[in-house]
Amino acid sequence: MEPIPLPSYIHYELLLQMLERHTAFATNQNPMIREQVHQLIVALRKALAQQKQLEQTCNRLNLPVEYRWSLNSVNVESKSSDNGFPLDSDTKTQS
Repeated sequence: MEPIPLPSYIHYELLLQMLERHTAFATNQNPMIREQVHQLIVALRKALAQQKQLEQTCNRLNLPVEYRWSLNSVNVESKSSDNGFPLDSDTKTQS
């Protein structure tokens, strides 16, 4: 069976860091906008938690998972680690 493509964790981390460090700081003076940013942060954290639950289900069912860094088709020769990063840097990307 083909591996199930999932976003690499770095995508979540990048968005969360930007929202928490920059966007939240920039909206500090506007409570309504700040609350919307807070809700967006909560939604991203929930999405990451749901992805982890999906990964656990796939593991229990022995379904392979492949972490993706982009929308490009990827041919991965090495298995990914639990955090979504390749175990070695010999991954090949096809256009």
